[in-house]
Amino acid sequence: MKQLNSFINKAKKSSFDRWILNRILWRAIPFNSPHKFEITSITEDEVIIKMPYIRKNMNHIKGLHACGLATLCEYACGLQLMNVLGTTDYRIIMKELHMDYHFQGKTDVNVNFRFDTKDAESINSELMFNDAVFKNFELPVYDLQNNLVCTATVNWQIKKWDKVKTKV
Repeated sequence: MKQLNSFINKAKKSSFDRWILNRILWRAIPFNSPHKFEITSITEDEVIIKMPYIRKNMNHIKGLHACGLATLCEYACGLQLMNVLGTTDYRIIMKELHMDYHFQGKTDVNVNFRFDTKDAESINSELMFNDAVFKNFELPVYDLQNNLVCTATVNWQIKKWDKVKTKV
């Protein structure tokens, strides 16, 4: 996990390193690999990820598959949370995912998720008084014609690693 932060930081400065990060994540998360999600931009404040309009992402009526869109949103949100919070101090687990579908995706789509150090400070403040924090984040997904394809609401549990209990 420590290496992930290093790869993310390099990808912020170089398109070649972003290309490498995409390939590493395709390999490290084999479930997402067929989707070919592509991080097109990653900064301290936001991540933009593209879901290509390819056969493996289509449903039976040649639109983008609902589950692929949900996975895209979870992926973008989780990646940016790890980008800002880091992987060594916090454990994040998705608690709930709610999707609203508005328009059939028939082109590539993009999700843009903003989460910055100010948001992280708010979580740190809450973790001073609680073992875990639950946060909802909203992620709109747009197609190339700027149509709102869907909106995800993702609820994450965020804990410091020293508060995680793995044994009964």
